[in-house]
Amino acid sequence: MPSHARNKLSARQVTTITKPGVYSDGGGLYLRVRPNGRSWQFIGTLKPKGQFRIKGTGGGTKVEMGLGSVSDVGLAKARELAAQMREMLLDGVDPRAERLKTKKADAPGESIITFGKFAIALIDSIEDGFKNPKHRQQWRNTLTTYAQPLFAVPIDKVTTEQILAVLQPIWLSKAETASRLRGRIERVLDAAKVKGLRTGENPARGRGHLDLLLPKRSKTAVKHHPALPFGSVAQFVTDLQGRPAVAARALEFVILTAGRSGEVRGMTWGEVDLGARLWTVPADRMKAGVTHEVPLSDAALKVLTSVHEAGLKPADYVFPAPRSGSLSDMALSQLLKRMGYGHITVHGFRSTFRDWAGETTQFGREEIEMALAHTVASSVERAYRRGRALEKRRELMTAWAEYCFKIPQNT
Repeated sequence: MPSHARNKLSARQVTTITKPGVYSDGGGLYLRVRPNGRSWQFIGTLKPKGQFRIKGTGGGTKVEMGLGSVSDVGLAKARELAAQMREMLLDGVDPRAERLKTKKADAPGESIITFGKFAIALIDSIEDGFKNPKHRQQWRNTLTTYAQPLFAVPIDKVTTEQILAVLQPIWLSKAETASRLRGRIERVLDAAKVKGLRTGENPARGRGHLDLLLPKRSKTAVKHHPALPFGSVAQFVTDLQGRPAVAARALEFVILTAGRSGEVRGMTWGEVDLGARLWTVPADRMKAGVTHEVPLSDAALKVLTSVHEAGLKPADYVFPAPRSGSLSDMALSQLLKRMGYGHITVHGFRSTFRDWAGETTQFGREEIEMALAHTVASSVERAYRRGRALEKRRELMTAWAEYCFKIPQNT
């Protein structure tokens, strides 16, 4: 059986391997070394029903694409491009055809400004305003992955029907992504109108327009993350503790702190005060842009001490990737799948915590919402009650940890 492991190559290997050949990084990404240079290649399979398979797993149509030379495309960028290719294949889209469309749309000497050309130029001009590099890349990825059918369309010719054709396939199955995509298309077209490249109403506007044409979904559909019932969390944590990987400890810490995956994966030792039993997440790493203090239970502290080593610096990641940098978001998702929980999400554990706290404890809504880093009350009230609220939240997180580690009952 072929290996499905990813990120097998190191940055040093990419530049120092001299023996000609093809070297797998995993996930369909290959480094091709020739006497006259080295380049990236993606190899995957487009299955009849849009199921992606890496090289060697059989069936479907083979898709092989060059991703550029190593001198032009670094390891991180190559992995990013390969991830985009995999996403297209999963959605039943042939990335070769989409690349051809984009090349035609952006051909030299072309006087027509297409949606794709304008969108990429807009992203380039506004991306410095995104404080989070991940959000910056998400903006680009969302459009290039899902709005590709619009890329060859002249910016002044984009219609409601064309936008619906892009949104409808994912409107219910990928609700959050679809909503973000609609908003980003709307912003691109609004910017084009400001530049004098369009006239009339924006065909991507939601209220009173697309919301009348797209399938209705519940108000919670957009933010829904499949979650584990809180009654099953103790068994899950027991299973999780039997796994020694760093990703397992990171996921355990996510559960015990009710934190967001990105906050935990980007956590550094400089944010932790073991003596005060406190983790302080700086504002620039928080979704709301506000510093968040997380009281640590004994169980959470135990996780930290299990991964702490002598000589670590404040800037070092608490849960580093096997080779370097921070863990990727896929590391925790893949862990869930390996454990047999592919039907839930990492973010869903926040819902698990909320359901447990709201249904089985006497803690107030304020403490629960503050534990989830949700804004409550006014800034004056928050400052006035900060000290007391932190201690109440410490009690809440201690109770949650005790619940997570209770002996699972066979039913």
